[in-house]
Amino acid sequence: MGEQRICTVKGAPVTLAGQELKTGERAPSFRVVSNDLTSSVIEFSGGITVIASVPSLDTPVCDLEIKRFHKEALALSDSVRVIFISMDLPFAQKRFCDDFQIKRVSTYSDHRDADFGVKYGVLINELRLLSRAVFVVDDAGSIGYVEYVPELTSHPDYDSAISAVKSALEEGRR
Repeated sequence: MGEQRICTVKGAPVTLAGQELKTGERAPSFRVVSNDLTSSVIEFSGGITVIASVPSLDTPVCDLEIKRFHKEALALSDSVRVIFISMDLPFAQKRFCDDFQIKRVSTYSDHRDADFGVKYGVLINELRLLSRAVFVVDDAGSIGYVEYVPELTSHPDYDSAISAVKSALEEGRR
């Protein structure tokens, strides 16, 4: 059995289910719920994918995070797919994106099965929420960047994530 993994919520430790993913590993496919309430399997082939897991879009840090990644996505190639995953219900995710005109970021809910949360090691056992993390998957389906944010109320390293996306785009052009 592996070592217990934790993150903190305002300094208080909580445990994370699943194994920590590493750069160079194959990104696992996963099942989530789309905004139209259908089950979707997310797989990786052709194109770069940024995956951000967040506790809830209706919190201040998550609100700023999705808006920042949306702004960054607008400046990137259309071949870059940006997805946000939370335990929010699809109705709330759709409302949030409509209210703030988030069009270049797709949102998915993990509330039904927590498949993503377990496979990516971000499911908070005590809260049944997802911890904050960012993954960049290259066009071959390999993880090129991983950041598990240690404190739930902290922002991810946006610059490093976007730099990883730009590097993956350059690699794809060679």
